[in-house]
Amino acid sequence: MGDGQSPDPSQAPECLEGTVQRIVFEGKDSGFLVGRLNRKDRQGIATFVGTGLAVSPGETVRLWGRWIDDKKFGRQMRVERYQIVLPSTAAAIEKYLGSGLIEGIGPVYAKRLVKAFGVETLRIIDEEPGRLRDVEGIGKKRAAQIREAWLAQHAVQSIMLFLQGHGIAPSMAVRIYKHYGDKAVAILRDNPYRLAEDIPGIAFKTADEIAAQLGIEADSPKRAAAGLLHTLRKASGEGDVFLPVDELTTHAKELLATEGAPLDAALADMVGSGRATREGDRAFLPALHAAETGCTRLLKRLLSVPGEHVTIDTEKAITWVEKTNKLQLSEEQREAIRLAARTKVMVITGGPGTGKTTLLNGLISIFARKGLDIRLAAPTGRAAKRMTGATGRDALTIHRLLEWSPKFGGFTRHDGNPLSTDLVVIDESSMVDIVLMHHLLKALPPEARLILVGDVDQLPSVGPGNVLMDIIASQLIPVVWLKTVFRQAAESGIISNAHRINEGQQPVFNERDFFFVERTDPQKAADTILELVTRRIPKKFGLDALRDIQVLAPMHRGDAGVARLNETLRAALNGNSPLIPGRTFGLYDKVMQIRNNYELEAFNGDVGVVSVVDETAQEIQVRYEEHEVLYEYEQLDELTLAYASTVHKAQGSEYPAVVVPLLTQHFPMLQRNVVYTAITRARQIVVIVGDPKAVRMAVQNVRVTRRHTALAERLRNRPAG
Repeated sequence: MGDGQSPDPSQAPECLEGTVQRIVFEGKDSGFLVGRLNRKDRQGIATFVGTGLAVSPGETVRLWGRWIDDKKFGRQMRVERYQIVLPSTAAAIEKYLGSGLIEGIGPVYAKRLVKAFGVETLRIIDEEPGRLRDVEGIGKKRAAQIREAWLAQHAVQSIMLFLQGHGIAPSMAVRIYKHYGDKAVAILRDNPYRLAEDIPGIAFKTADEIAAQLGIEADSPKRAAAGLLHTLRKASGEGDVFLPVDELTTHAKELLATEGAPLDAALADMVGSGRATREGDRAFLPALHAAETGCTRLLKRLLSVPGEHVTIDTEKAITWVEKTNKLQLSEEQREAIRLAARTKVMVITGGPGTGKTTLLNGLISIFARKGLDIRLAAPTGRAAKRMTGATGRDALTIHRLLEWSPKFGGFTRHDGNPLSTDLVVIDESSMVDIVLMHHLLKALPPEARLILVGDVDQLPSVGPGNVLMDIIASQLIPVVWLKTVFRQAAESGIISNAHRINEGQQPVFNERDFFFVERTDPQKAADTILELVTRRIPKKFGLDALRDIQVLAPMHRGDAGVARLNETLRAALNGNSPLIPGRTFGLYDKVMQIRNNYELEAFNGDVGVVSVVDETAQEIQVRYEEHEVLYEYEQLDELTLAYASTVHKAQGSEYPAVVVPLLTQHFPMLQRNVVYTAITRARQIVVIVGDPKAVRMAVQNVRVTRRHTALAERLRNRPAG
């Protein structure tokens, strides 16, 4: 159905009844099915398509859905719900069983069964299977085979009908059945809130609606625990490692909208059952507590365990680096080399143009000369690729460095199987969240060295924690601050303005690489951005609108927010491509991965282009910079349009040109580090479109939303062990 039409939502669902003639296609993973129906109204054969349809040839079914006219496959019904209609006459039962639907029964045994039991045949199989052995040729083994096949067939049907009967969309029903199997109904009846815990993409609100339909009271302890868990998870999605208990219960109470929810008792029960961790007045998701305490312990261990002895005459080494590379190091860079020679763990931080890469190359060449095994890594594929280009040495993503295994569902490099290396260098380390840092530290041998490189003035990681800032704030680990901007870099308007903004000064616009287009009205700003991306920038600078230009907005909402800009940019750049049903994107659209998927090797913030859409197989292919990824339709909630994105999602990426809307309607996110991060994503051109007042507000606002983290405190105060 690659050229398919979406059904008209204004069209009322129709009912169609008949016998399933054959199944043309069935996606085992996606649950998508294409079938042919011999219509009861004698109007020939109809094609039907849908997800989660547990139907088989020979079955009589009622289908409710909407007709679509597919350009490639013709007229077909897209099914929204269905019902199995068991045959009621002896002849119909014989035909039904003789179709091969039930393993162990063919035409011969179907005739014998119906001869023996008549219209009671199906009831006998279901309720009195022991009587099957009264039929000639059916022994103990065949009777058991028939009974098992019957139960399996009806288990799938009953589960799917139960799920869809409680407002669960067919595609989601497939995911639930795949996750829980035959236990799906029992689990949902016992605690439907497990859906939000166990299955990505199912929100608390959906689970709560199902729970209400199943009769779970508003003040139920299960609902209270689910509300607390949702609140903790939402906080972790916003960067918090923990929540103060008072804040947790306040937010959960607002979510549950009931005064009677037993939150204190529910939290105590969650702690007792291991679903939450409490430390004084702080509540954690257990994995985040383990990650933060683990990082503390492992960083202190790295500092305390002696490394392989390396004798470095630092002054000779500095002279050698300068002579070899025909450059002069700044005093800050020289001091960094001296520090690296005598410490096992260090941080190098500084803004653009301050020589982080030059310093890094010098350190790598010195340690390589001394025979150390060196591994380079970064949080994203793009950052790793840039690191490779800058150093001339292979750099991996951290996930590849730690050898993620889909088979085992985890990293194969850990404390039981550490990396064999002497030095690990991590670039863009401001992007590393607390969980990934914990995995990295577990995989380092205690005697290894670790150098963290990053710009601490950028936004913190998308995931929970503020690792680089906390490590620096702890004052436990040596830090090199590179502040001198080299002359060549200072000639760039992007770099000089990044430093101006970071120092609280207003940017200076030019007609070379740093532009400002004044628009105070959000809609006019959006119109201007559309013109800039589709026409003016490509024409003036020879850049490709899809590949080379990225719009970075502070917020999702508003006329000049990410959502609206994506709609208008898609319409202009790829409007002729039909949307995938239920999605905002289609073939050749620019999309972004919005959560880590280790199995697919697709990570939060990765941007690619949809290169293949196969509606029959219910799959799409996305071409990323490093590789191509195949997604099943049920995984598409991991993708969103990416013509425009938030500044936070673009962290660690670089683009030839960046267009940034800054308007007063973006007030909640008009912060210095947001603007700083946005403009430092550009290599060649920055265009700010907006209100001068909003630019001033952003540069002056150094207040940032404080994340609830305790790593700095733990590093300062907790002993190793």
